[in-house]
Amino acid sequence: MAIKIWMMSAQTAAPQVEASWILNALEGWTPELKEFFWRLVLAAIILFAGFRIARGLHGILKKTFSRMNLEENVNKFLLSVLNAAMYALVVFIAAEKLGVPSASIVALLGSAGVAIGLSLKESLSNVAGGILIMLTRPFVIQDYIVCKDVEGTVQDIGLVYTVLTTVDNRKVIIPNGMVANATVVNVTAQEKRQLDLEVQIDYTSDLKKAKDILCEILKQHPQVLWEDGTRVFVKELGESAVVLGMRGWIMRDEYWLARWDIIESIKLRFDEEGIVIPFRQVVVHSGTKVGCLDK
Repeated sequence: MAIKIWMMSAQTAAPQVEASWILNALEGWTPELKEFFWRLVLAAIILFAGFRIARGLHGILKKTFSRMNLEENVNKFLLSVLNAAMYALVVFIAAEKLGVPSASIVALLGSAGVAIGLSLKESLSNVAGGILIMLTRPFVIQDYIVCKDVEGTVQDIGLVYTVLTTVDNRKVIIPNGMVANATVVNVTAQEKRQLDLEVQIDYTSDLKKAKDILCEILKQHPQVLWEDGTRVFVKELGESAVVLGMRGWIMRDEYWLARWDIIESIKLRFDEEGIVIPFRQVVVHSGTKVGCLDK
């Protein structure tokens, strides 16, 4: 009977011992739980307030960029980059308050940045070139540019590529990294263009008469801006011809039509006035080959 009573008391005491052990453990964990709880609350407050501030700054930056008259693509890119940076900063501060070591976060971000940079090296170079082009504006849409062996009218300036349309209506796509690092000639940057032509005449032709004809053509042509000055001069005495130069100013939209018309007028007038334009000739002599005999 005593054994039975002892067993019953032992069975009732076991849950009490287990419960007391749990309570003791919870009491030991209470400071840490309280600290983690308050860290969690603080991180949540930081995230909430930080995201609200980031949205407010996003609106301010958007208005600021619109006042700066930047390209639309640049506005979108800069806003997205700055927005991502602000949100990342808020998350970084919140994670640090939760107890995540800042050195680990920085190392992780650094490793990710290096990996992304190596894998997207060319693309990032083109993006940087696109931003540089849009900020410095060496050319804008509808400008006619010459870049290395390519030339055409600019149709679009993107973050990665610049799109040109050639004279024969071909579409040329150039990486912005190449454009930013190359010499670019903006043909239509100015309102006026200088006409610079060279004309060759034969040495037997009347030099003064030829110069008078060229001056008259420039003076009478409606697209040549006579008030801005014109000039006809002897540029060079070549091996087989006298090289004359002629210069004048033309509005950029009328340049090519005026140039072609002036060249045609020069040929017609020279033919009428007897001014000879030399051209290459090949003279072939045929005859009997004479040999020499040794005595």
